[in-house]
Amino acid sequence: MTTATARRTPADKHDERRRTLAESALRTLGELGYARSSLREIANNSEFSHGVVHYYFHDKLELIVFCVKQYKATCVHRYDGVVADATTADELVSGFADKLVETIVDEAPMHRLWYDLRSQSMFEESLREAVLHIDQTLEDMVWRVVSTYAELADAEPAMSPSVVYGLLDGLFQQALLGYLCEREGVLEGLRAQVHDLMPMLLRAAVTPRG
Repeated sequence: MTTATARRTPADKHDERRRTLAESALRTLGELGYARSSLREIANNSEFSHGVVHYYFHDKLELIVFCVKQYKATCVHRYDGVVADATTADELVSGFADKLVETIVDEAPMHRLWYDLRSQSMFEESLREAVLHIDQTLEDMVWRVVSTYAELADAEPAMSPSVVYGLLDGLFQQALLGYLCEREGVLEGLRAQVHDLMPMLLRAAVTPRG
Protein backbone atom coordinates (compact mmCIF):
# COMPACT_ATOMS: atom_id res chain seq x y z
CA MET A 1 0.00 0.00 0.00
CA THR A 2 1.44 3.38 -0.97
CA THR A 3 1.64 6.32 1.40
CA ALA A 4 -0.85 8.26 -0.72
CA THR A 5 -3.35 5.38 -0.53
CA ALA A 6 -2.83 4.91 3.19
CA ARG A 7 -3.57 8.56 3.86
CA ARG A 8 -6.89 8.56 2.01
CA THR A 9 -9.69 9.27 4.44
CA PRO A 10 -13.30 8.03 4.17
CA ALA A 11 -14.21 11.56 3.09
CA ASP A 12 -11.65 11.38 0.25
CA LYS A 13 -13.08 8.06 -0.92
CA HIS A 14 -16.61 9.46 -0.71
CA ASP A 15 -15.67 12.50 -2.81
CA GLU A 16 -13.86 10.34 -5.35
CA ARG A 17 -16.92 8.11 -5.74
CA ARG A 18 -19.13 11.17 -6.22
CA ARG A 19 -16.80 12.42 -8.96
CA THR A 20 -16.85 9.02 -10.66
CA LEU A 21 -20.65 8.93 -10.52
CA ALA A 22 -20.84 12.46 -11.90
CA GLU A 23 -18.61 11.61 -14.86
CA SER A 24 -20.88 8.68 -15.68
CA ALA A 25 -24.06 10.72 -15.19
CA LEU A 26 -22.93 13.53 -17.47
CA ARG A 27 -23.38 11.36 -20.55
CA THR A 28 -27.04 10.73 -19.75
CA LEU A 29 -27.69 14.30 -18.65
CA GLY A 30 -26.16 15.65 -21.84
CA GLU A 31 -28.45 13.46 -23.92
CA LEU A 32 -31.71 13.87 -21.99
CA GLY A 33 -31.40 17.30 -20.38
CA TYR A 34 -32.62 18.43 -16.96
CA ALA A 35 -36.35 17.78 -17.21
CA ARG A 36 -36.18 14.25 -18.66
CA SER A 37 -33.44 12.95 -16.35
CA SER A 38 -34.16 11.18 -13.08
CA LEU A 39 -31.82 9.39 -10.69
CA ARG A 40 -33.27 6.09 -11.89
CA GLU A 41 -32.80 7.03 -15.55
CA ILE A 42 -29.23 8.11 -14.86
CA ALA A 43 -28.54 4.84 -13.03
CA ASN A 44 -30.07 2.79 -15.85
CA ASN A 45 -27.62 4.37 -18.29
CA SER A 46 -24.54 3.85 -16.12
CA GLU A 47 -22.72 1.01 -14.42
CA PHE A 48 -24.13 2.05 -11.04
CA SER A 49 -27.37 0.94 -9.41
CA HIS A 50 -30.13 3.36 -8.48
CA GLY A 51 -29.42 2.66 -4.81
CA VAL A 52 -25.75 3.60 -5.17
CA VAL A 53 -26.57 6.82 -7.03
CA HIS A 54 -29.16 7.76 -4.42
CA TYR A 55 -26.71 7.03 -1.59
CA TYR A 56 -24.20 9.57 -2.87
CA PHE A 57 -26.71 12.17 -4.11
CA HIS A 58 -29.90 13.03 -2.28
CA ASP A 59 -31.81 13.94 -5.42
CA LYS A 60 -31.48 14.78 -9.10
CA LEU A 61 -30.87 18.44 -8.39
CA GLU A 62 -27.85 17.77 -6.19
CA LEU A 63 -26.37 15.40 -8.77
CA ILE A 64 -26.87 17.74 -11.71
CA VAL A 65 -25.41 20.74 -9.93
CA PHE A 66 -22.41 18.66 -8.86
CA CYS A 67 -21.94 17.34 -12.41
CA VAL A 68 -22.07 20.74 -14.07
CA LYS A 69 -19.79 22.34 -11.47
CA GLN A 70 -17.26 19.57 -11.99
CA TYR A 71 -17.43 19.91 -15.77
CA LYS A 72 -17.22 23.68 -15.80
CA ALA A 73 -14.28 23.63 -13.36
CA THR A 74 -12.36 21.96 -16.18
CA CYS A 75 -13.83 24.19 -18.87
CA VAL A 76 -12.62 27.42 -17.31
CA HIS A 77 -9.02 26.38 -17.93
CA ARG A 78 -9.62 25.39 -21.56
CA TYR A 79 -8.27 28.68 -22.91
CA ASP A 80 -5.26 28.99 -20.59
CA GLY A 81 -2.96 27.54 -23.24
CA VAL A 82 -4.27 29.95 -25.87
CA VAL A 83 -3.58 32.90 -23.57
CA ALA A 84 -0.14 31.62 -22.56
CA ASP A 85 1.06 30.76 -26.06
CA ALA A 86 -0.14 33.79 -28.02
CA THR A 87 2.55 36.36 -28.80
CA THR A 88 0.36 38.69 -30.87
CA ALA A 89 -3.24 39.84 -30.69
CA ASP A 90 -4.03 38.10 -33.97
CA GLU A 91 -2.67 34.80 -32.67
CA LEU A 92 -4.81 35.09 -29.58
CA VAL A 93 -8.01 35.75 -31.51
CA SER A 94 -7.34 32.87 -33.91
CA GLY A 95 -6.54 30.47 -31.07
CA PHE A 96 -9.58 31.55 -29.09
CA ALA A 97 -11.93 31.21 -32.06
CA ASP A 98 -10.52 27.78 -32.93
CA LYS A 99 -10.94 26.58 -29.36
CA LEU A 100 -14.55 27.78 -29.24
CA VAL A 101 -15.30 25.79 -32.38
CA GLU A 102 -13.44 22.75 -31.07
CA THR A 103 -15.41 22.63 -27.83
CA ILE A 104 -18.73 22.84 -29.67
CA VAL A 105 -17.78 19.87 -31.84
CA ASP A 106 -16.29 17.80 -29.02
CA GLU A 107 -18.63 18.65 -26.14
CA ALA A 108 -21.96 19.86 -27.53
CA PRO A 109 -24.08 17.73 -25.14
CA MET A 110 -22.35 19.21 -22.11
CA HIS A 111 -22.86 22.77 -23.29
CA ARG A 112 -26.49 21.97 -24.08
CA LEU A 113 -26.91 20.72 -20.51
CA TRP A 114 -25.39 23.92 -19.14
CA TYR A 115 -27.77 26.17 -21.06
CA ASP A 116 -30.65 23.93 -20.03
CA LEU A 117 -29.65 24.23 -16.37
CA ARG A 118 -29.27 27.99 -16.64
CA SER A 119 -32.75 28.29 -18.13
CA GLN A 120 -34.21 26.05 -15.44
CA SER A 121 -32.75 28.31 -12.75
CA MET A 122 -35.32 30.91 -13.78
CA PHE A 123 -37.93 28.57 -12.28
CA GLU A 124 -35.91 26.51 -9.76
CA GLU A 125 -34.72 28.80 -6.98
CA SER A 126 -32.49 26.06 -5.59
CA LEU A 127 -30.44 26.12 -8.79
CA ARG A 128 -29.71 29.83 -8.83
CA GLU A 129 -26.74 30.02 -6.48
CA ALA A 130 -24.87 27.29 -8.36
CA VAL A 131 -25.73 28.76 -11.75
CA LEU A 132 -24.61 32.24 -10.72
CA HIS A 133 -21.34 30.83 -9.39
CA ILE A 134 -20.64 28.92 -12.60
CA ASP A 135 -21.61 31.92 -14.70
CA GLN A 136 -19.12 34.06 -12.79
CA THR A 137 -16.28 31.60 -13.35
CA LEU A 138 -17.06 31.58 -17.08
CA GLU A 139 -17.16 35.38 -17.15
CA ASP A 140 -13.75 35.47 -15.44
CA MET A 141 -12.39 33.01 -18.02
CA VAL A 142 -13.58 35.14 -20.94
CA TRP A 143 -12.20 38.27 -19.31
CA ARG A 144 -8.74 36.69 -19.03
CA VAL A 145 -8.79 36.13 -22.78
CA VAL A 146 -10.05 39.61 -23.64
CA SER A 147 -7.80 41.48 -21.22
CA THR A 148 -4.76 39.62 -22.57
CA TYR A 149 -5.88 40.43 -26.10
CA ALA A 150 -6.09 44.11 -25.13
CA GLU A 151 -2.56 44.03 -23.69
CA LEU A 152 -1.18 42.47 -26.86
CA ALA A 153 -2.98 45.12 -28.91
CA ASP A 154 -1.66 48.02 -26.76
CA ALA A 155 -5.22 48.99 -25.91
CA GLU A 156 -7.77 48.80 -23.12
CA PRO A 157 -11.08 46.94 -23.04
CA ALA A 158 -13.93 49.26 -23.91
CA MET A 159 -16.58 47.25 -22.06
CA SER A 160 -17.08 45.69 -18.66
CA PRO A 161 -16.43 41.98 -18.05
CA SER A 162 -20.15 41.25 -17.84
CA VAL A 163 -20.90 42.92 -21.18
CA VAL A 164 -17.99 41.17 -22.89
CA TYR A 165 -19.13 37.83 -21.50
CA GLY A 166 -22.71 38.46 -22.58
CA LEU A 167 -21.67 39.22 -26.15
CA LEU A 168 -19.37 36.22 -26.57
CA ASP A 169 -21.68 33.85 -24.73
CA GLY A 170 -24.52 34.92 -27.03
CA LEU A 171 -22.47 34.15 -30.12
CA PHE A 172 -21.42 30.81 -28.67
CA GLN A 173 -24.96 29.79 -27.77
CA GLN A 174 -26.26 30.71 -31.22
CA ALA A 175 -23.48 28.71 -32.85
CA LEU A 176 -24.17 25.74 -30.58
CA LEU A 177 -27.84 25.78 -31.55
CA GLY A 178 -26.95 26.06 -35.22
CA TYR A 179 -24.54 23.15 -34.90
CA LEU A 180 -27.15 20.99 -33.16
CA CYS A 181 -29.59 21.87 -35.97
CA GLU A 182 -26.88 20.92 -38.51
CA ARG A 183 -26.89 24.34 -40.12
CA GLU A 184 -24.24 24.58 -42.79
CA GLY A 185 -21.32 26.93 -42.18
CA VAL A 186 -22.24 27.73 -38.58
CA LEU A 187 -18.80 26.94 -37.16
CA GLU A 188 -16.93 29.00 -39.72
CA GLY A 189 -19.48 31.69 -39.04
CA LEU A 190 -18.57 31.64 -35.36
CA ARG A 191 -14.89 32.00 -36.21
CA ALA A 192 -15.64 35.01 -38.41
CA GLN A 193 -17.88 36.59 -35.76
CA VAL A 194 -15.18 36.29 -33.10
CA HIS A 195 -12.59 37.84 -35.40
CA ASP A 196 -15.00 40.70 -36.16
CA LEU A 197 -16.09 41.26 -32.57
CA MET A 198 -12.78 41.22 -30.70
CA PRO A 199 -11.43 44.53 -32.07
CA MET A 200 -14.75 46.16 -31.17
CA LEU A 201 -14.13 45.27 -27.53
CA LEU A 202 -11.11 47.61 -27.40
CA ARG A 203 -11.38 51.23 -26.35
CA ALA A 204 -9.23 52.54 -29.17
CA ALA A 205 -8.68 51.29 -32.71
CA VAL A 206 -5.05 50.26 -32.38
CA THR A 207 -3.25 48.07 -34.85
CA PRO A 208 -2.18 44.92 -32.95
CA ARG A 209 1.53 44.24 -32.63
CA GLY A 210 2.82 41.57 -34.93
